[in-house]
Amino acid sequence: MTSLQRINPGALYPGVPYDYAAVAPPGSVLFTAGACPLDAQGRITGPGDLEAQARQALANLVATLVEAGSSLGQVVKTTVYAATSDRSELVRVWAVVEERFAPARPPSTLLGVAALGYPEQLVEIEAIATLGTEDGRDSD
Repeated sequence: MTSLQRINPGALYPGVPYDYAAVAPPGSVLFTAGACPLDAQGRITGPGDLEAQARQALANLVATLVEAGSSLGQVVKTTVYAATSDRSELVRVWAVVEERFAPARPPSTLLGVAALGYPEQLVEIEAIATLGTEDGRDSD
């Protein structure tokens, strides 16, 4: 499979914790629904705890990626939603996402929103990924 092409223009600020863009090979794109912080019984994990919910949402995202034949290393873009208007809380959620994805740095959008779909839900993460892995091994 052709590898993912990561784009980081030299003219743009190099200190951001993500790639500016990524190009997926033709015919290999996976779009996920937003991964929610639900446990196997459908309950929200970590009510009131942004980091716990981010970790659970990421675990659920990984399960979906693996089931589809992908991995965190093949994520082309993420959108991370946090039910907050406080930028410091957004940064807390981002820190969990950044740590879980490392060393990958997919282009990402981080948004503070008024509410998410489930009662007590604070975090949701959706991804676009390629199928397969870049180097034949899973990075998760």
